[in-house]
Amino acid sequence: MKELIERLYREQTLAPGELRTLLLECRGEDLDFLMQKAREVAQSHFGNKIYIRGLIEVGNCCHNDCLYCGIRRSNRHLERYRLDKETILACCRHGYELGFRTFVLQGGEDNYMTDERVTSIVTAIRTEFPDVAITLSLGERPTVSYERFFQAGANRYLLRHETHNEAHYRRLHPDSMSLSNRLRCLDDLKRIGFQTGTGIMVGSPGQTVDNLVEDILFIEQFRPQMIGIGPFLPHHDTPFASCPPGNLTQTLTLLSIFRLMHPQALIPSTTALASLTPDGREKGILAGGNVVMPNLSPVEQRKKYALYDHKASMGSEAAEGLRLLAQRLAAIGYEIDKSRGDYPGKTL
Repeated sequence: MKELIERLYREQTLAPGELRTLLLECRGEDLDFLMQKAREVAQSHFGNKIYIRGLIEVGNCCHNDCLYCGIRRSNRHLERYRLDKETILACCRHGYELGFRTFVLQGGEDNYMTDERVTSIVTAIRTEFPDVAITLSLGERPTVSYERFFQAGANRYLLRHETHNEAHYRRLHPDSMSLSNRLRCLDDLKRIGFQTGTGIMVGSPGQTVDNLVEDILFIEQFRPQMIGIGPFLPHHDTPFASCPPGNLTQTLTLLSIFRLMHPQALIPSTTALASLTPDGREKGILAGGNVVMPNLSPVEQRKKYALYDHKASMGSEAAEGLRLLAQRLAAIGYEIDKSRGDYPGKTL
């Protein structure tokens, strides 16, 4: 196993069967060794600095009906909300005072959020804060929409593909959605010039190890600037309510594999990891993550953005908890970096 890990460290790639072996058999001391090599790679590019992003959850209205998601259209028990432009700008002002230089605007796929509304918000943020990075995570859009967002001043876009396997995609999504359109969106985003992020849920219902290998190979070919990996966590008002959550060990294994294959990628230690286990965020950083995304959303709305149950959104997961976050990072040998934290390599 260590020989496989050493080769992945040196060559940044493995054959599909070797990746499968890592996913199935990397445990205990071998996982510790894999995470150690991933840390070495991350530190060689980023030192002991962890980038912070201010997450603003702009609304929980969504016209999609993904079977895993708590804000799916069919959930009639959720109190819906939308943040207006002034509220979003107020979140940015608060975040800027705290030292954030990247804002992430995330929300459901909401028909109310027209191109005009999104570009107006992006333009207002870009005008008031010319030195920040603006990341959008607003789902699938037509090509022209992405072009307008980029021209308005957005820099990055997050769109997890969730699974590259067609049959598995069908298991997770309604018939109105397609894997081919999701991949079209990702290709558009990269071609337009966004720093583009994709990724997967680990342990989603029906997922196999072969599916995960397929995801690794897709991401290897796509070469995103950002890779989001988090465990599947069930929500009580979805068809997957009784499904078990994703596995911590498998999530950390994948995070480390992606760090070794993509040394300069921006890889968050996700809120889902912190929700799965109290020290999940620290474990993700020790597995090669180099980004955390504290929550800048209005406190009264955070519980409503319920993609899954028991979401961590307060304490060191919140923007107000930066001092606590700094303490927890220091305890494992890391410190907050308040710069924009752009992808350091050449955008492909």
